[in-house]
Amino acid sequence: MKFIVSSTYLLKQLQVLGGVISNSNTLPILDNFLFDLKENQLAVSASDLESTMSSVLEVDSTDTGTIAVPARLLLDTLKTFPEQPLTFVVEDNNTVEISSSHGKYALAYADGAEFPKAVELSDPSTTNIMGDILATAINKTLFAAGNDDLRPVMSGVFFQLNPESLIFVATDAHKLVKYERKDIKANEAAEFIMRKKPLNLLKNILSGSDDEVKIEYNDTNARFTFGNSVLICRLIDGKYPNYEAVIPRENPNKLTLDRSSFYNSVRRVSIFSSKTTHQIRLKMAGTELKISAEDLDFSNKADERLQCSYEGDDMQIGFNSRFLMEMLNHLNSNEILLEMSLPNRAGILTPVDGLEEGEEITMLVMPVMLSN
Repeated sequence: MKFIVSSTYLLKQLQVLGGVISNSNTLPILDNFLFDLKENQLAVSASDLESTMSSVLEVDSTDTGTIAVPARLLLDTLKTFPEQPLTFVVEDNNTVEISSSHGKYALAYADGAEFPKAVELSDPSTTNIMGDILATAINKTLFAAGNDDLRPVMSGVFFQLNPESLIFVATDAHKLVKYERKDIKANEAAEFIMRKKPLNLLKNILSGSDDEVKIEYNDTNARFTFGNSVLICRLIDGKYPNYEAVIPRENPNKLTLDRSSFYNSVRRVSIFSSKTTHQIRLKMAGTELKISAEDLDFSNKADERLQCSYEGDDMQIGFNSRFLMEMLNHLNSNEILLEMSLPNRAGILTPVDGLEEGEEITMLVMPVMLSN
């Protein structure tokens, strides 16, 4: 088995696939890339059992064959080459020899038949979405997903596909983000929960992409097909909490302000907050917002005033500054609207501008109890 391929082209594809490989694999074969050669097409796969990704590369060959090549060793080698053709030859002594213009390198390979087969989806439902839109939806929600192993359903992103719109939701019980696209529709209603790792891969690969992504899914797995690549991943099993029930509907107190000024103020003031609660206090009255924080253990305190537009009763409310900054950081708008009802009810953060047609973002942040 022999094939010739460009070094930079191969490296670029393998670096993407390398993101699937886990650092602590239970099966040694998963530390390898699977090379499946069928004449001038080389299918390369990587897996961690929960997610499997494969890409088809154009190579110069007339052979067929399957081998598993050590991923880390191959990537480290490829990174050192300038652009040039590399010749891969599988020898009888269980090594694959790579020839470059500099020299020859031999890597021990494993039997490709040992590599786990990717799951076949039986009778899947299908939805198509632009790659960049999917990457945006993941980027806007993924940061809000939880890390609690005891509540696995909240450690992923909830996909809710309807004939009216596509909705993506993530929450860790302290913050919640709902991202909706009314300009994209599914053929039939379906919902599933995606794990973080495959979503991170998709976000990085599809950002800015014009490729159309075909999403196929059943009760246990989802398959994403785009360009020359396919990603199949196991879904998180369980029922997602009723997120609509926690979004307060009546919010008479409305605060509108400049996003970057608010972000910078919160960031500065939070330096003086308690290192355990990260609590900051917002005090609204008339056209002025007072942001303050205090760390009683070290007698540190800070307060700032911001011009704002405020409708509603004078009130004070406490938030975890880290959650607030994360949310403000994931919005692109110039102005934001913070809607509140009571100091012990969640605040709702939405962008005033900067949204595309059919795009809606709702962010919810739970308050922290203020100590007088």
